[in-house]
Amino acid sequence: MKRQFLSLLCVTALSGALILSGCSKGGGKAKSNDSSGGTRETTTSTLMPEASGEVVYGGDTISIDASNTADGYVMVKYTGAADKIQVQITNPDGTLYQYPLPIGDYQTLPLTGGDGSYQIDVLEHVSDDMYSVGLSQPVDVALTDEFRPYLYPNQYVNYTPDSAAVSLGVDISNDSSDDLDFVTNVYEYVTENISYDNEKAADISVNYIPDVDATLESKTGICFDYASVMSAMLRSQSVPTKLEVGYSGTAYHAWISVYLAEQGWVDDIIQFNGQNWSLMDPTLAANNDDESVKDYVGDGSNYTTKYTY
Repeated sequence: MKRQFLSLLCVTALSGALILSGCSKGGGKAKSNDSSGGTRETTTSTLMPEASGEVVYGGDTISIDASNTADGYVMVKYTGAADKIQVQITNPDGTLYQYPLPIGDYQTLPLTGGDGSYQIDVLEHVSDDMYSVGLSQPVDVALTDEFRPYLYPNQYVNYTPDSAAVSLGVDISNDSSDDLDFVTNVYEYVTENISYDNEKAADISVNYIPDVDATLESKTGICFDYASVMSAMLRSQSVPTKLEVGYSGTAYHAWISVYLAEQGWVDDIIQFNGQNWSLMDPTLAANNDDESVKDYVGDGSNYTTKYTY
């Protein structure tokens, strides 16, 4: 099976001849062969994470609820006196993920490294850049299937059944003929209705967390926002979706990949033009001629994934 990738990519800076001035429009319409609409089975029940209390580590101020690791997530809560908290999750392959943890309620953190042993460390801020380990816990994970981490909301793809992103996903699904048509219609909606926020990109916090409904309301965002909004709409409609963060050349950015039953994981920075898959980057395509974009994207080797959420 040929592996391909429908990606939403928003780059803040690239070296070389390509010029970027924002992500307000996609480089072309992403439409499937059959766009008659209305025949896709719309999901009416959104999968939501829960801290069910069956497997809990920690004590009064720090809690790790690992009851649903088979679904690809853990939930972590801190109610102590420290002013800042970081959670480090080390995947089975040794990749280290770091998450800022808001104080108070449970936060959903994804387990995207497949089956195996994860290390979860909750770090309490002491002073300056110094943190102490408040809780360190290994967790063994056996996923129900490979798609589960990419069907639930988490800290970076955060939504509830009442979210505007979920409601919009329902509306777009109702007008779509199948999963491919739905994915491309969501892609088209996001690239046509959200403008790139250069000011925000220039002053972004290292611990930035996307807010999908705020992005839809403001109709502006950075690459992380684009990817998060599209992921929320797709996941809430039962389309497994990876939010990926990495590099295009020297530019740090975010994009997505999706799973389609007919194609498998679609994963090479591409776009569907109605008949064929072709290499395309909507951000670059908005500001450069097609040949320059194709020359840069090439076979996708310019793109390197660092983290998957």
